[in-house]
Amino acid sequence: MAVVTPRIFVSHLSGMAVFDPNGDQVGRLRDLVALLRIGDRPPRLLGLVVEVISRRRIFVPMTRVTGVESGQIVTTGVVNMRRFEQRASETLVFGELLDRRVRLVETGEEVTVLDIGIIQLPARRDWEIDKVFVRRGKGGALRRKGEVLTVEWSAVTGFSLEEHGQGAENLLATFEQLRPADLAGVLHHLSPKRRAEVAAALDDDRLADVMEELPEDDQVEIIGKLKDERAADVLEAMDPDDAADLLSELSEEEKERLLTLMRPEEAADVRRLMSYEERTAGGLMTTEPIVLRPDATVADALARVRDPDLSPALAAQVYVCRPPDETPTGKYLGLVHFQRLLRDPPFTLVSFIVDTDLPALRPDTPLPEVTGYLAAYNMVAAPVVDEGGALLGAVTVDDVLDHLLPDDWREAGLHGRTDTAGAPGAAGAPVRSRGKTADGR
Repeated sequence: MAVVTPRIFVSHLSGMAVFDPNGDQVGRLRDLVALLRIGDRPPRLLGLVVEVISRRRIFVPMTRVTGVESGQIVTTGVVNMRRFEQRASETLVFGELLDRRVRLVETGEEVTVLDIGIIQLPARRDWEIDKVFVRRGKGGALRRKGEVLTVEWSAVTGFSLEEHGQGAENLLATFEQLRPADLAGVLHHLSPKRRAEVAAALDDDRLADVMEELPEDDQVEIIGKLKDERAADVLEAMDPDDAADLLSELSEEEKERLLTLMRPEEAADVRRLMSYEERTAGGLMTTEPIVLRPDATVADALARVRDPDLSPALAAQVYVCRPPDETPTGKYLGLVHFQRLLRDPPFTLVSFIVDTDLPALRPDTPLPEVTGYLAAYNMVAAPVVDEGGALLGAVTVDDVLDHLLPDDWREAGLHGRTDTAGAPGAAGAPVRSRGKTADGR
């Protein structure tokens, strides 16, 4: 039986308190940010504009929203406190869609938008606008009220982007359904001017995912054309190992300036990765594997594995460690494979099923030995542990492949051709397929 996701009308959300998981108030909702799309396709919600205690308005991506219920909005608690700045491709729901005059497609009659209905897509964290509550007649507070009705987004016209035109917003709408790797291929073949326009219009998370798939030359070009604060935001949204690789291509002055603008905890992970040689386990690893304490259960582990932002390689196993849980952790105890988690009852402690026999890699392990390790043990990821027994991170097979393939493999057409409705093919796209999702801002 299909699960019906409840619809929320945005008028009920105005001024609603926004909380972190601990119950502390982050601020109050002042608007929602949407991405309009070509034709009658429903817009996607990118995030919330939240006014914090200092009266500053910040952006909270919808990917960080875990619940909208009981008169409150709950987030993951991880927010960027930089002031919100609306981008050219973004539309404010309260500020620009409500009270707007649009037309009913069927009759051509002009109506006034009174409210907007939003819904969360099944099995995903994406949100869309799907309904429009409108009033017939001229409207206005002093005029006689006309008939009101709720219609599908596709039943009205006057919202969406035009089909013609070559602005960055139209390109974004056309390529929205592309995976980051495919969009990277398209971006690579654009002119430098248009590439910069599209990169500037992409939200931080989407641009970060695409940047990870681009050749280093394109990465350096794009990051160099962004404002420093925006560049720091994008680097924070990238996987730490990819951010470290990109920063290593910049001058010492640029590198230090951007690291200083990043959040201290994010910058610390990147600095640590940059301290290792590039073609070693330490230089290849990510510092964000799934780490659990010995008293965690199989149910806890499976909940972490379900995170849609994880690549398949990182979701293949969890690492059991003594506190602290963040890398570098306490003593590394072993790992539990995803298949083993599926075979044991949910209440089983991971410490009872942990694999302690599999050796860990040292951060100075050279690339050939890392490759041999993955092949010998049929692994898609491997733990990296320091001399004191702390888990530093994990090396995944996709990062190893990036360094084993020829330098020009992205230009050799290995990825083939990308054809989507309204999107030109991108033959020979220079991409790195990492299996990541694309959501957020």
